[in-house]
Amino acid sequence: MSFRIVRRAQASWQGTLPDGSGRISLGSGAFDGAYSLRARVEDGEHATNPEELIGAAEAGCFTMSLANLLSEAGHPARELRTTAEVTLASAGGGFDITRIALRTVGEVPGVDQDRFADLAAMAKNCTISRALAGTEITLEASLAAS
Repeated sequence: MSFRIVRRAQASWQGTLPDGSGRISLGSGAFDGAYSLRARVEDGEHATNPEELIGAAEAGCFTMSLANLLSEAGHPARELRTTAEVTLASAGGGFDITRIALRTVGEVPGVDQDRFADLAAMAKNCTISRALAGTEITLEASLAAS
């Protein structure tokens, strides 16, 4: 049986890069919010940024994968809490995401630290992790009719 899902997100932008801002929304309607360059490079801005969204996607994918592996091993988690810290750094005249540090804490009855660490290492290979390792990105660009 073949399995394929397509999910959507949308972004808009108004103004210049340093002074402008935009909105990002998810096709599910679960999130719609502001994003800006300031939110990308400064703390305290009440908006999101692409790196923060990648961190959320990575943390969510990893945590779901770990929950699945724990359940398959007969030890469903009472709770899993994961933080993803995404580092954006200048590199070669541009910027790159140079590191994503995951930190997870689990409440899992019947599992010792070694088994939890082994399953977490397996979960680190989740769908989003693989996508970030190299996914084809296609582009269709057009101008709006004036």
